This record gives sequence, structure tokens and C-alpha cells, in this order.
Amino acid sequence: MDADAWDQRYAASDLVWSATPNQFVADELTDLTPGTAVDLAAGEGRNAIWLARRGWTVTAVDFSQVALDKGRQLAGDTPVTWVRADATTCSADSTYDLAVLAYLQLVARERRAAVRNAFAALRSGGTLFLVAHDSTNLVEGTGGPQDPAVLMTAEDVLSDLGGLEFDVIRAERVARRVTGPDEVVRTAHDALVRVVRRG
Repeated sequence: MDADAWDQRYAASDLVWSATPNQFVADELTDLTPGTAVDLAAGEGRNAIWLARRGWTVTAVDFSQVALDKGRQLAGDTPVTWVRADATTCSADSTYDLAVLAYLQLVARERRAAVRNAFAALRSGGTLFLVAHDSTNLVEGTGGPQDPAVLMTAEDVLSDLGGLEFDVIRAERVARRVTGPDEVVRTAHDALVRVVRRG
């Protein structure tokens, strides 16, 4: 989907995603000392807003202006810098303590560009955190994209970072409980990667 298509999707409902942060963002990043953060493909800003309310100085990046406008409204007085840009092509100086990529489901070439852009935005010692629908979710889980080309594994993401210097904190498949419209709880499978930049 291009930016226009996402603008239409975001305009069609009050919130496409929830107002609360992704559970893995909240679980994994709570222990980090607040600093500067960039949320790439931030959508309506739920993770960016959560980080800002925890004391982070946050830049939320998305290529949908409608999403950014909704995020700004959702944030209220919470200070977040909203930037319209494409996660696969934007570049940032290596100044951030944290870069977040949450559920940016792209084909391999575009995913690699976004992952490497996020890593390039980090200072030495900064954390890259990614969570996305895992490749196994298509047959073993529930929900998420049905196109295998935009699914990934933690190993795929580490391969995207090939040639760069980092320490792996966590890289694995994780389970997420999902309650469907029928009130039945099912399991979705996500890829989770948390690395720290060296050098």
C-alpha cells in the first residue's frame, strides 16, 4: 500500500490501531532509561505517545499525513515531534538512543532498507527494537497479513543487519494472545528483535 492508500485507511475509522502501546513495546522497553527515540512507521503514534509519557524525547515518523494528524490529536499535550517521511527512504543522524519498528510489514528489500535506516539512526549504545508478524503466523497463528512476502522471522531481521556491529539482546518468535470478535482467545506469532548498536 502507498501513502494515499494508508491515508484512506486511517481516514475511514476513529483509530485503526489501539490507543495503548503494543504489549511487547511496553514489556521490553520499560526498563530503558528515557532519552531520544524515533518511532518509524509510527501510524497513529500509540508507541511514540507511550514513550513520550515515560519521559522520552520522541520523533514519530510515518508517510501517512492522516495518521500523523490523528496521532497529534491523540497525544494532546504530550510532546511528540511528528514527521512525514517514508521509513524505507528517510535518513537520520546517528543521535537516537532508541529506534522502534512495530508491525511494518514489507517485502524483503523494503524491510531491509527500513531496518538499516532505523539502525543508522542510533548512536553507539542505542537500542533497535522491532516487532512484526512472524512468518509462521500465516499457518500457525491468527490474524495479520496473509501475504507471506511481507512476513518475517527474527533471523530475517538479523540478516538485514548483516555487516553492522551490534549485540543481540533478544531475537526470537513470541506469542501474543488475541481476542477475536467472537470473544475466543487465539494465539498470534510475532518476530521480536532487540539489539544494541556497537561502535
